[in-house]
Amino acid sequence: MKLTPKNYRPRIIDEELEKNLKIFGAISIEGPKWCGKTWTALNHSNSVAFLNNTADNFREKHLAEMDVNLILDKEKPELIDEWQEVPAIWDAVRFKCDQDKEKGKYILTGSATPVSDKIHHSGAGRICKMKMYTMSLFESGDSTGDVSLQKLFKNNVENKLVNKVELKRLADLIVRGGWPESIEMSAEEATKITRSYLEAVLEKDIVEIDGIKRDKNKMEMLLRSLARNESTVSGNNVLIKDIDNNVTEEELNVSRNTVTDYLDVLYRLHLIENQKSFMYKIRSRSNVGKNPKRHFTDPSLGCAALNITSEKLMNDLETFGLYFEALCERDLRIYAESIGAKLYHYRDNNTGLEIDSIIEISDGEYGAIEIKLGANKEEEAAASLKKFYDLAEIKPKFMCIICGLYNAVVRRPDGIYVLPITALKN
Repeated sequence: MKLTPKNYRPRIIDEELEKNLKIFGAISIEGPKWCGKTWTALNHSNSVAFLNNTADNFREKHLAEMDVNLILDKEKPELIDEWQEVPAIWDAVRFKCDQDKEKGKYILTGSATPVSDKIHHSGAGRICKMKMYTMSLFESGDSTGDVSLQKLFKNNVENKLVNKVELKRLADLIVRGGWPESIEMSAEEATKITRSYLEAVLEKDIVEIDGIKRDKNKMEMLLRSLARNESTVSGNNVLIKDIDNNVTEEELNVSRNTVTDYLDVLYRLHLIENQKSFMYKIRSRSNVGKNPKRHFTDPSLGCAALNITSEKLMNDLETFGLYFEALCERDLRIYAESIGAKLYHYRDNNTGLEIDSIIEISDGEYGAIEIKLGANKEEEAAASLKKFYDLAEIKPKFMCIICGLYNAVVRRPDGIYVLPITALKN
């Protein structure tokens, strides 16, 4: 009997997880703390071992440290929650999967990637890695799902009127974020929890991940710099100067190494994501920017780092636009990965032409998407998409403008779709 928690909200990853349990011996679900990994894993599990359970004084963690096999003999599928607390579990699970080839034996969940030298085997072919994020607007009930990403690739989207979302509501959705526990809260209440989340990262997680003591103040400044540069293509030197405006050339290499290490920690904690550059189907590849676009895993993290409220977004439309883009690209990443696609961005270094999002599916077809907060930027976005179309060696399957303030799903005479993010799903 499955251990599905009461009031569980279905997640997009559920369907793919169920399929993978029939293909692989074990599944590893990775993602930031508090994004819902444990509840989703319980929804597919018949038993569980909680390694981070303070209620029983970490009993199962202590058992695993003595002999990992002591916790791997429960009813299958068995959930091992926060498995990285005892990294030897990975190799033990891989070995168990080799013994009888039975499928769907274990589900591992972890909110931090352990150092690689504690794991001796990749688990390839036995353990399927799945990435989980915070809730998309469709998962949280804030998108109607009138339009699916899959239908956009099939050019099978009908014109229709949809509900228009007010500017204040969009600001609240950004600040609140997609954390499952915050979905029913006000933006103000949710912000307090997200700030507490970041404080815990600074106080504990940046050290506990590998036992290395790091400077809390520098990490906090790095988080603030990342928040100021949300949804932009910013190199590490920009971050270094943000952290210390007085850094000398002699100190630059040391600072660069520190920033690289701190960024690696944030990646391993699943708090930041890079949106890679799309270039290989475009003429004049030498002009195409190769730097990734930086994002927090959830836009609420950047807001918490800079103490941004809904009201502050309303009074600073430039920042609002960047964080609206971050909200949309969080959702686009979730929707894309659920259909086996990848999320990119495009930038031409010579002309400055940018396309906010490129989504490429497994057969090589792709769509190009521009993101604008206000409908008054529709023609500007359409012009960018048309320029990109002319540059593309292989033409996009669809082109689309996602607007924040829009009350319809339409296909323009030039073939470009326009729709609000609150009408999209996978």
